[in-house]
Amino acid sequence: MSGHSKWATTKHKKAAIDAKRGKLFAKMIKNIEVAARTGGGDPAGNPTLYDAIQKAKKSSVPIDNINRAVKRGSGAEAGGADYSTIMYEGYGPNGVAVLIECLTDNRNRAASDVRVAMTRNGGSMADPGSVSYMFNRKGVVVVPKGDKLDEDTVMEAVLDAGAEEVNDLGDTFEVLSEATDMVAVRTALQDAGIDYDSADANFVPSVQVELDADGARKIFKLIDALEDSDDVQNVFANFDLSAEVVAELDEDE
Repeated sequence: MSGHSKWATTKHKKAAIDAKRGKLFAKMIKNIEVAARTGGGDPAGNPTLYDAIQKAKKSSVPIDNINRAVKRGSGAEAGGADYSTIMYEGYGPNGVAVLIECLTDNRNRAASDVRVAMTRNGGSMADPGSVSYMFNRKGVVVVPKGDKLDEDTVMEAVLDAGAEEVNDLGDTFEVLSEATDMVAVRTALQDAGIDYDSADANFVPSVQVELDADGARKIFKLIDALEDSDDVQNVFANFDLSAEVVAELDEDE
């Protein structure tokens, strides 16, 4: 019986991961379509599109799907939707500030999805501006760790391009800059022969709320519920976890 139970758990986890991947693929395709619509279908002249394609490729999105999204967005192929970006603000459990970035062709559906996810998971909506002041728009470039790659090497490559700091996240390095310097930072890494996984303009919190394991589980549940909506592209929150809490959460897996 225990074997069956373990198999059922493994199957459930795999199904959840596959479902997440399907949603992730769809969101990356939407990003590509919007980037092509906004700045044209040539990645060489459209850095936002270039980075959207790079991120999708790194996540194993099929190249045919990527190419079709570029064509739809640029108008070379019919079927592109008219997406608009909407930001929602709110608070999660333990007073964690939450910014929810939606990319949608149906504002009413997006607003409803966000509100339902928030209220069912211990969150509450907030007025525009009441949460966003705790975040700064930053360029965030994620660099996978290689055999001979250390923090100093990464910093040396990006310092003159406007990078502000390099953080060691365990499996990756995170390079932060002003959002306007992100393309220059990414280009500097490429020029130095350093591979990168993604380059995004994200909202980075200026103040953080330290959570225990129980608080972390609650905020993860809320974020999962929000990200379950096809209209939600990104969720940014200002919580921080100690190494001890991360270790405790790993035991839940």
